[in-house]
Amino acid sequence: MMDKHEDFEGFLKSVDEISEIVKDLKSSDAGVQQKAMEKADCYIESLDKPCRTEVNKTRVNTNPPLRPSSGLQDESPENFMKIMEKDAEDRRVRRVAKEKKATALKDKGNEAYAQEDYETAVKYYSDGLAEIRDMQPLYTNRAQAYIKLGKYTEAISDCEWALKCNERCLKAYLHMGKAYLALKRYNESRNCFKKMLEIEPGKEKMVKEYLTQVDLEEERDSQEMNAMQRFDKGDEKATTVLHLLEKLSKAEQMPLYYCGGFEILSQAVNDCTGQTLFRLNNGFSIISSNDMVRSCLLQKTTDPDSLELCMSVLKLWRVICCGNDENQKMLMTCPVSRESIVHLLTSEHVAVRKECLALLCLYSQMPHRRRLAIDNLNVHMLVRNLMACITKPNQQQENSAVNILENFTAENKFCIRLRDVLTDSVIVPFTLLLGNISKSNQHVLPSLISAVGCLARDEVIRHHFSQDSECWKVFVVAIKQCSERQHREVLYPILGLIINLSAITSPVIQERAVPLCDCCLGLLRDRDGGVITRVTGVLSTVLPQSSEAVQHVIRGDFVRTMCRLLKGSGQTATKYAIKTLTVCTAASHLAREELLKSDKKLSILRHLLASSCDEMVSGNAALCLAHCLELEGIASNLLGTDIVPLLLRYAAQDAKRTAVQRNAAIALGKLCRSEPRHLNKLRDLHGLEILHSCMKVIT
Repeated sequence: MMDKHEDFEGFLKSVDEISEIVKDLKSSDAGVQQKAMEKADCYIESLDKPCRTEVNKTRVNTNPPLRPSSGLQDESPENFMKIMEKDAEDRRVRRVAKEKKATALKDKGNEAYAQEDYETAVKYYSDGLAEIRDMQPLYTNRAQAYIKLGKYTEAISDCEWALKCNERCLKAYLHMGKAYLALKRYNESRNCFKKMLEIEPGKEKMVKEYLTQVDLEEERDSQEMNAMQRFDKGDEKATTVLHLLEKLSKAEQMPLYYCGGFEILSQAVNDCTGQTLFRLNNGFSIISSNDMVRSCLLQKTTDPDSLELCMSVLKLWRVICCGNDENQKMLMTCPVSRESIVHLLTSEHVAVRKECLALLCLYSQMPHRRRLAIDNLNVHMLVRNLMACITKPNQQQENSAVNILENFTAENKFCIRLRDVLTDSVIVPFTLLLGNISKSNQHVLPSLISAVGCLARDEVIRHHFSQDSECWKVFVVAIKQCSERQHREVLYPILGLIINLSAITSPVIQERAVPLCDCCLGLLRDRDGGVITRVTGVLSTVLPQSSEAVQHVIRGDFVRTMCRLLKGSGQTATKYAIKTLTVCTAASHLAREELLKSDKKLSILRHLLASSCDEMVSGNAALCLAHCLELEGIASNLLGTDIVPLLLRYAAQDAKRTAVQRNAAIALGKLCRSEPRHLNKLRDLHGLEILHSCMKVIT
């Protein structure tokens, strides 16, 4: 194989040399042409040299290279150039034909691979490589097929050839890493995956998952080797595990017989060696194949002894899976365990629910474990049953269930699986709890609301919530309950969730906007600055969706309240407050008048323009100012202030948000039209040219 590669590399090098000579012969520089002719003569002379062998000088080379025609050295540069050009063109045409044929063979190989006919796929890829040896996809595709056939050494060889074609080929490193992993060559596997990250840093998440897989495989290998060594040495604990499994494999015993056996086994497998020996000696299948155990786990029998047996099995599973990723994987391959873990969450037996939750907690704590559970469990039923656990009057189990739910929401796949069943599994039980806040459930609601907020990061789920009428009705009820009963720990997350969900425009939100804003107006008088900030945030997202709600809040003392808030608030509250003020002044002449009554020279807005680093705040301040400039006399009140240079600064700069530049330009235009004396200041600052350049942004 290496000889063929060297011949191929030599051929490519010769082609490059000839191409360079032809290029120089075409040069308009006589000196370059002369040097090219000398190079051509040297090259032709080298073809005339007899072939030498270094292996055995007594043997004759029976396949010497073809010699050029005898008179080639005497050819003119023009003729030589024509010969070389014709040869290059012939080679190009042949290569194009070979590439076309190789591509067709690659496509056939891909079809065979998709149909899981890996042997045929390998044949097609090999036929393609017989046509053209430097086609990288053929190597990587054949490597992938070899991996499916368990031919890992051949896969690694193909990946190495692919890297000779393209040293930055990600697929080559990916398949080579998988092949090394299958061969238990863990360091080489890691190096391949790390190389992928060097080539493309954006693949960090994917590479991290592969590296985790390498760690888990190496850990499993080490555990199994250590366990077998201890068993071979006659370790008492190791032999006890096997003895107990033999006893428990007996069929048709009384429930208490198995119950006692599982209890003893739980004590014997509480370390890595015991857990590994349990797996290696068919412990999982011994349990799942037992008819009595299976009927208890699936709740086909509900007598006290069966419930005890059920609980003992769940406890055993938890013990053998605790800290052992391979056992967790094995447990998820068993249909009985997958079904029972989810199903038993609704058991009337408190201890059974507790063991179920403890087992699920193991899976929810690490990303790769969560993905394992998501891929194997019925996510719809899992979430619905976790929500059922949250509604049961048991504080410890409520907290466990909501923590499990919150952990799982970190996975995108979990959210995707819930999209089509969200109403039944989440929204209905959530609104039921939120509509009846009490001392018995207030401790769990903040975490539950946080979990729902994590789910709402998914755009489809957020859309579902924003369109659910019952949910928004309950939000109003919940805010009132929290206000009346001082449930601060619940009020904070509810307001935060509403801000998140109301970012989507929805007819349902528009319908509930007035009662929702009415609740918020009462909370603006709260002594807690955090509550006021979040209430203002709700108003900033809800008011733009309802003109009726805008008119409702303006009739109160809302504008003055927002002005007070802008004078001494933090950055977040300022962002919310200026947005609500802008919405109100855009919709209402009364709101503009109220603002001017509070601040005749609009010092608050000018201060925001002068000091804010947030473009959203600056843009809204400029737009709010533009609204107010429509009132008669306000432009005159601003004579002698810094309003022109402030607005000009924003109109002149290239803001990330073009709306900031547009709003500042519009405000400047209204200012100068209402009071021509501002125009003189604008001319002095060369602002007319800047305004002219802003026309494309405004239009």
